[in-house]
Amino acid sequence: MALSLRDQLLKAGLVNEKQAKQVSKQQQKQKRMEHKGQIEKDQTQQLAAQQAAAEKLARDQELNRQQKEKAEQKAKAAQVKQLIEVSRLPKLTTEDYYNFVDNKKVKRISVNELMRNKLSSGSLAIVTHGGGYEVIPREAALKIQERDPHRIILLNTPTEAPDADDPYAAYQVPDDLMW
Repeated sequence: MALSLRDQLLKAGLVNEKQAKQVSKQQQKQKRMEHKGQIEKDQTQQLAAQQAAAEKLARDQELNRQQKEKAEQKAKAAQVKQLIEVSRLPKLTTEDYYNFVDNKKVKRISVNELMRNKLSSGSLAIVTHGGGYEVIPREAALKIQERDPHRIILLNTPTEAPDADDPYAAYQVPDDLMW
């Protein structure tokens, strides 16, 4: 059978019988005074424990929030990747290029005449993907822009169709007009 701490201290010779009785009397007196309400309990340890528990709860909530945020970012990145891979147009190997600006640098991508017109009119967009650039339809670009606007490199505003009542619709304005 295990000895109590008091018995162990007595047996080891660290305290004598008189000291052990004095401590037990003092503890009993303390309990009686607390029971009668003459002195208040020492609640510093209890308050410290409550404060530590509150701090731990706040720390755990912050960690959970950070983990949830990381998971959401990862899910958005996966959605963007899937949108690009599903909707990208095939790469062309032509000598005709479309120039655009990315991080203050002029970049270019191979296009044909139809793609050039659609990029200019806003029907197509250019996005970054895997260290390169991809051409995708406007609808996919808008979905990507909701999730990660930094991936969109070029998305022109759509041009409006000419009015049917426009009297000058038959006349084209030349691009190389010099004044």
